[in-house]
Amino acid sequence: MDIYVRSGDSMWLYSQLFQVPLELIEESNSIFPSSQLTIGQRVRIPGYELTNYTVKPNDTLWKIASSQNLSVEVLLRVNTAINPTNLQIGQTILLPRRVTSTLISDVSNYTYDKMVQDIQRLTATYPFIRTNTIAQSVLGKDLIELQIGKGNKQVHVNGSFHANEWITTPVIMRFLNEYALSITNNEPIRGLLMLPYFNTMMLSAVPMVNPDGVNLVINGPSAAGPFRNEVLEINNRNTDFSEWKANIRGVDLNNQYPARWETEAARKPTTPQSRDFPGYQPLTEPEAVAMAELTGKRNFQRMNALHTQGEVIYWGFEGLEPPEAETIVNEYARVSGYNPIRYIDSYAGYKDWFILVYRRPGYTIELGTGINPLPISQFSEIYQESLGVMLANLYL
Repeated sequence: MDIYVRSGDSMWLYSQLFQVPLELIEESNSIFPSSQLTIGQRVRIPGYELTNYTVKPNDTLWKIASSQNLSVEVLLRVNTAINPTNLQIGQTILLPRRVTSTLISDVSNYTYDKMVQDIQRLTATYPFIRTNTIAQSVLGKDLIELQIGKGNKQVHVNGSFHANEWITTPVIMRFLNEYALSITNNEPIRGLLMLPYFNTMMLSAVPMVNPDGVNLVINGPSAAGPFRNEVLEINNRNTDFSEWKANIRGVDLNNQYPARWETEAARKPTTPQSRDFPGYQPLTEPEAVAMAELTGKRNFQRMNALHTQGEVIYWGFEGLEPPEAETIVNEYARVSGYNPIRYIDSYAGYKDWFILVYRRPGYTIELGTGINPLPISQFSEIYQESLGVMLANLYL
């Protein structure tokens, strides 16, 4: 929500007027210090939306403010053009409304376009959530990183490396929504007040690593653009792409990393497929390269890659994982009920590469059980199981 500066205003005053933590207002604006405020300047207040109100007979600004549980000072900063002593019947004024429920509700068939719409709404309501375009997919879709928090300690989560595991994307998006809702309303999540984590941690999230593949799974061959004939050939001319895991070029993005890639390549398909083809060499695909480059630019203390299915957490690679990785995975297991598995005969994944290169804790977390793509009817259960992991990623 936008307000406009009046004489004598400060960020601290806005925090008091709107009952929003000062640091959230500061992070939502690039105005430092408050002494740089100028009359008429726009300031973004997180956690509010604007609604219209039509002035009725005998209305005064004070009466309207009182009926809406607002102050006149708040209304004056939203409605800069009104004459507070001479309201006109039928005149429209803007009323701030605190957002007290999640914005993200439709998680079915969660395409790239649906994610982008949700990101736009989230960042409009909570402008302290920062967005970065880290690269483009094969078909030119922006690969989007979201950041929340201003602390120096950085942790990371990603979803939809595999196309038919797209349910991991709304899991991440819902968590970001609940996190923002919690800190703007001072309401805990599972007993945890989130503002201290906002101040000490920076959570990086790439909710959809493989947008081309996700859209192919959900929308079919029409989503493949110039690759329509290629994906149909790979899929044996079948227009049902529900089992597709790869990117639009038929490369499995989670087999693309130089962490015993040769071992994986020797036993996997040697040409593009709907799943498992590791590419002709490591890091040929823009989506996989983007994740590697993002990791190099940041300073992630740990990372979590969400996949489906199995309700297990893979956490080791060649004995290179640090000692604290076991402590962390045991907490993840406690709060989710998932089974921790240290080693598996599978290589060249993003988690493997992260551990190999950075020697920091990395986890592949397999949400839910069943056959991919998991039915959206499982979403609530999956979300509640993963919520504990999301929170532990911040408090550990």
